[in-house]
Amino acid sequence: MHRWHLYIIGIPIAALLLLCITACSEQKEHTAPAVNPRDSLPMMRSYGVNTLISDSGVIKYRMIAERWMVNEAVNPPKWIFPRGIFMEQFDETFHPEAYVQSDTAYYYTTKKLWHLIGNVRVKTVDGLRFNSEELYWDQERHELYSNKFSRVVTPERELQGTRFTSDEHMRHYSVTTAKGSFQQEDADKKDKNNNQNTNGAADSTPKRAPAQPQIRRNVQ
Repeated sequence: MHRWHLYIIGIPIAALLLLCITACSEQKEHTAPAVNPRDSLPMMRSYGVNTLISDSGVIKYRMIAERWMVNEAVNPPKWIFPRGIFMEQFDETFHPEAYVQSDTAYYYTTKKLWHLIGNVRVKTVDGLRFNSEELYWDQERHELYSNKFSRVVTPERELQGTRFTSDEHMRHYSVTTAKGSFQQEDADKKDKNNNQNTNGAADSTPKRAPAQPQIRRNVQ
């Protein structure tokens, strides 16, 4: 629901009131405070946004937001999504394959910078999942970064840390001050080596059922 009509109606009414006040008080000194700056109010408001976006005639994206406010009067101009945003990407069969969501979002139009805040969730087309409380997406530099605690999960590993940087496709990324890392290939090799050592060991004592190797899957 757009509120442009409210601003269109409001401008002539405010001008009429200002004209009447001026006409009735020409002999008096103006002591009223100045009108609040226009940049304190959004230029446009939309509610219940659910829109599909096409690329070369093919629908590829969806954007859902409970509230969308656009303010081009502030410096820098920005879009505001105070109730959160959800964006997903479709494949050729219109099946969702990636998404981005957060509780709050800001987009600075002149800087081409997204700032996602609160319960940030990302899933890429490669199956990578990212969780954090904050994420920046700099579209001019084609990079993503976060200074909050972040968790990255792929089919091969899990990383956690307080500093995350990546390209905008999340294919080349790094997590510093990491708290843990697990790689499936290393665990499989360890499992294989433990089984070989158990089967190849010579023992003159009465045979017992070999103990199952204990592998801790998550390293803290």
